[in-house]
Amino acid sequence: MDIKKIIEEGSAIIGMELGSTKVKAVMIDGDGNVIAKGSYKWENKLENGIWTYSMDDIKNSVQGAYAKLLENVQKNYGTVIKKVKAIGVSAMMHGYLAFDKNDTLLVPFRTWRNTITGEAADKLTEAFNFNIPQRWSIAHLYQAILNGEEHVKDIAFFTTLAGFIHWKLTGKKVLGVGDASGMFPINDKTNDYDKAMIETFDGLIADKGYSWKLADILPGVLVAGDNAGVLTDDGAKLLDVSGNLEGGALVCPPEGDAGTGMAATNSVRVRTGNVSAGTSIFSMIVMAENLKSVHREIDVVTTPEGAPVAMVHCNNCTSEINAWEGLFKQVLELYGVEVDEDRLFDLIFLEALKGDPDCGGLVGFNYFSGEPVTGFDAGRPLFVRTANSKFNLPNFMRMQLFNALAAL
Repeated sequence: MDIKKIIEEGSAIIGMELGSTKVKAVMIDGDGNVIAKGSYKWENKLENGIWTYSMDDIKNSVQGAYAKLLENVQKNYGTVIKKVKAIGVSAMMHGYLAFDKNDTLLVPFRTWRNTITGEAADKLTEAFNFNIPQRWSIAHLYQAILNGEEHVKDIAFFTTLAGFIHWKLTGKKVLGVGDASGMFPINDKTNDYDKAMIETFDGLIADKGYSWKLADILPGVLVAGDNAGVLTDDGAKLLDVSGNLEGGALVCPPEGDAGTGMAATNSVRVRTGNVSAGTSIFSMIVMAENLKSVHREIDVVTTPEGAPVAMVHCNNCTSEINAWEGLFKQVLELYGVEVDEDRLFDLIFLEALKGDPDCGGLVGFNYFSGEPVTGFDAGRPLFVRTANSKFNLPNFMRMQLFNALAAL
């Protein structure tokens, strides 16, 4: 079947992922072949000490990526997208998006990148006898409670970024189990939140007198293959500002970027693993059985079908590399060169292969933000050399790549 017919018959499938610096939209056919794609660049902001994206940022990024996808379809196939068979959304995990009963956001989105929940993470880890990292949603909620934040009493629902987008597309307040496991611990026997830990949490906050219990405000949990709703007409209008897209597409459970990375690398079976490198970097190892004790550097999450995974997550990976690439791009533009950024990255990364084993004595720290796994609450990127260091591009880029992997 020709691609134009697949698109016009509504047989194509769209996947969208909201990463930390880029939102990607990809259309495939029933065999997984890529038909079209589009992307939209965005960046988090540090506002009042909080790493965040605004609601407008989120809406504009989703619409922008879809618009680029549509532009690609129109250019290559001379048609528009009216219907699709299915849609899936994934996004950066964890963080804190809390809403009241009127669906109003109570405080600005607190992303995974924040290192402001140390007290809560420590107390919950002790109470649960289960590692709770700072970036997890439950740590953000409990820290807000410990801080005495006024908004907490009004919470009716809280979720992740993928859960928020899915809710707006379908009206369903659910999460895939992998993304849910980064909000609150999952019982891998039931593929649902750990009931004993929920009871423990409710006990910890019983004296606060909130009208809600934790189970009331968490998203529902689904595993891969479960029915997570359909694209509503309002969801279609949100996604496609041109107004051509119709509702009705099946929508899979929203997942976290860790789950999509595992699926993309075929690392969802027991004793398989992968490393995902982007703004953050993390390794994912699917375990044959759960950890027997708490390790603060290892987070227990799940695959998209609920198998336990040992995750080691570091907040910093490519941000410093991206900053230097941006500087090199500016220099080239001074010469009137139109820079292809993908090509520029290829060139400077390949230079690293020519560098000295010790990077010529160049030393760097890529901590753009705090790094809990090594005990840093805030980041300050550094580049250090002595007068006799071998300061050249191969050594510099080799050092940057070493930096990106060092914490992991």
